[in-house]
Amino acid sequence: MQLGIIGMPQVGKTTLFELLTGTADKGSNQGKANTAIAKVPDERINYLSQIFKPKKTTYAQLELIDIPGLIPGAEKSATVFLDTVRRADALLHVVRLFDNDSVPYMYDNIDPIRDIETVAYELLLSDLDLIEKRIDRINHNKKRNQMLKELHLLERLKDALENEKLISSVNLDEEEEQIMSTYQFLTNKPLLICLNLNENDIKDGIYNKKEDINRYGRENQIPVIEVAASIEKEISELEPDEKDMFMEELGITETGLVKISRTMYNRLGLISFFTVGEDEVKAWTIEAGTSARKAASKIHSDIERGFIRAEAVDYQTFKDLGSMTAVKEKGLFRLEGKEYTVKDGEIIHFRFNV
Repeated sequence: MQLGIIGMPQVGKTTLFELLTGTADKGSNQGKANTAIAKVPDERINYLSQIFKPKKTTYAQLELIDIPGLIPGAEKSATVFLDTVRRADALLHVVRLFDNDSVPYMYDNIDPIRDIETVAYELLLSDLDLIEKRIDRINHNKKRNQMLKELHLLERLKDALENEKLISSVNLDEEEEQIMSTYQFLTNKPLLICLNLNENDIKDGIYNKKEDINRYGRENQIPVIEVAASIEKEISELEPDEKDMFMEELGITETGLVKISRTMYNRLGLISFFTVGEDEVKAWTIEAGTSARKAASKIHSDIERGFIRAEAVDYQTFKDLGSMTAVKEKGLFRLEGKEYTVKDGEIIHFRFNV
């Protein structure tokens, strides 16, 4: 999954990108997008690695794209911005709330609602242009009467956009969802608002236009999370013991990456299951509601093809008992068939024969 990091220039996108991926971002400084992989932290994987002591530990991953900042009114900036946004599966909109004289801003003041609406408006205009062109083509099509359902949907979406509502906030029936799957509307992409705060704002939980931002999030069904990217980046360079101490002192209970990945997983309806052993402990990402047989295909197509059964135990059950031996003695290692729905955090061993 590709997560595009968007926002205005000088809001901390690159700092956040470097923090999440552990890389230095040079691409965005040249007006180009930069891509890197971020490991998704997971305490469950950490614990399983301690128990099994594998040769290799593999976390779930997110592919992040640091998209050059949007400069309103600059055509080239908007073109690069929109072209890169189209590549992303989901969007993380970084909004500046921090004050720092050494990081000049394009406006005279910090106004998060203005910035949120400016970026949303650019996405909205792109969708509106696409819809108007499609409506025009349908109206001039000889088979127009066979396309009325699509036409009515597009007109409803057009009305929403003209009232500055994102397409993602429009309720659709099953048939409309099917029609929508043929389009790639930018305001229908899963979106997260990430507020980049001052150190004190993180500690106090008080900042400019907090209520307005939360209201905007509720009205448009967009989750809002808070980070302080610059201080988190400094903390990330400390020794583990010092990290914990500073995070506790600042009241940071979760890192930005944990907040972002957890919220985005929920937004996209994703879960993780685990495979364990001496060779590797690994997290596998699947959609919620995936069957055991389909989940097996994530590991290898042969396992799906020759699926016999899934042997599963809940992570918490395993942790409470401390070993697979204890789990089996208690009769809690379940045998599940191919249609079993995999749950988040299950440890699974697949039996197969090809």
